[in-house]
Amino acid sequence: MKLAFSTLGVPGLPLSDVLRLATEHGYHGVELRAHPEEPVHPGLTPGERDAVAAEFKAAGVEVLGLAGYARVAAPGADEPVLAEVRALLDLARDLGAPYVRVFPGGDGRSPEEADATAARRLGTAAEYAAGLGVRVLLETHDSHRTGADVIRVLGPVGHRQAGALWDVMHTWLGGEQPSETYAALAPHLGYVQVKDIASADDTAPLPLGAGVLPLAECVEVLSRHGWDGWLCWEYEKRWYESAAPLPGLLRAGREHLARLLNDSA
Repeated sequence: MKLAFSTLGVPGLPLSDVLRLATEHGYHGVELRAHPEEPVHPGLTPGERDAVAAEFKAAGVEVLGLAGYARVAAPGADEPVLAEVRALLDLARDLGAPYVRVFPGGDGRSPEEADATAARRLGTAAEYAAGLGVRVLLETHDSHRTGADVIRVLGPVGHRQAGALWDVMHTWLGGEQPSETYAALAPHLGYVQVKDIASADDTAPLPLGAGVLPLAECVEVLSRHGWDGWLCWEYEKRWYESAAPLPGLLRAGREHLARLLNDSA
């Protein structure tokens, strides 16, 4: 498996510094938080996009994906949501990123309404993504936090370019075992976000291995089934200012993931 980290852990850090951290600490890729607060977002000009792609290539680091904030199950008209997703997909194509992350965002709606809305929009987005060579991934999050929730959407979509992003915290909070999540998402799985927290009531980010999330079980399930994709450390420093800075944790985090992979081999 390849290892990456998300720029959510180093909010606003210049791209040159992000790439230096990746190369110094042995990460193969970076998940870019695609938000106007960050150096990389859909508002970049064609020239700026070319420069970003060239910087990644020169560093020998891959752009794993773009973490967008479109909410495909949210109420309202389809077109504003689809326009947001298309902009992310265009940026991913320009940067050579294989994945774009979207959220469900169906809280407050009935599951039937949220599922139908998300499936309709993802189906349309997947057709667009197919022409760009990018996959749009629905994260296990908010209204659809388990694999069982997400498969209710992806099953009806039935398109290769629409897949799943497994956030291990949200499936755990939803009461789902790693083996259950993998069984639900395996045909659709894009990549896996790993992290650690103290408890269900305290979700501030911790160093990998210092909390309660079943990281060893997740890696064991993935390895046992021969899955050979990406593990991406999403350290949510952006939302928890008092959390320890990520740069000082990156080496130990990579070593922890390497041990888990070795133990599950």
